[in-house]
Amino acid sequence: MAQERKGVVTLKGTPLTLVGPEIKPGQRAPDFTAVDTSLQAVRLSDAKGKVLIVSSVPSLDTPVCDTETRRFNQEAGKLGAGVEVWTISMDLPFAQKRWCGAAGVNSVKTLSDFRERAFAQSYGVEIKDGPLAGLTARAVFVVGRDGTVKHVEYVKEIASEPNYDAALAAAKAAG
Repeated sequence: MAQERKGVVTLKGTPLTLVGPEIKPGQRAPDFTAVDTSLQAVRLSDAKGKVLIVSSVPSLDTPVCDTETRRFNQEAGKLGAGVEVWTISMDLPFAQKRWCGAAGVNSVKTLSDFRERAFAQSYGVEIKDGPLAGLTARAVFVVGRDGTVKHVEYVKEIASEPNYDAALAAAKAAG
C-alpha cells in the first residue's frame, strides 16, 4: 500500500491527502515514464546530463496552472540548452497540445501522467481526496545533471503559485 501524507497541501484551506513518498533534496530522482503531446513515452532517464525543472500542476486549464506554465515558459528560454522545463499533469496529451498552441507555450515540454500515474506516485503528488482527487498537486522539483534532486517545493496551498525564484536559482546552480 502506498504511503499517504495527510494535510501536506490544502485547497482553499481544506487539507488534502497526497499518495506517495515525500521527495527530499539530495536523494536520487525516481525515474518515471509519462506521455508527451505526440503520445510518445518520455522517461526522466532520457534527460540524463541535463538539468530539469519538473513542474507538477493539477490541470493546465485552470488559472494558476496556466499562469505558472506560462511563467516557466518565459524563463525556460533564458536558462540555456542544458536546462529543460517539464510540466506534468493528468491532462490528456490532446488537451495539453491544444492548450500549448492556444497559449503560445513552446519552451516547456508538457507531459501527461494519465496512463501509469508513475510520476504522481513516485514523487508523492497524487491527490487522494477532495474535489481534485486523482489529479497531481502543485509542486516543483529540480533535478541536477547527476540525477539527484536539488530543490523540492510542495506548494502548501494548491491555489497559490510556486516560488519561481527558488526553483530557477536551484536550476542555475545545478547547471
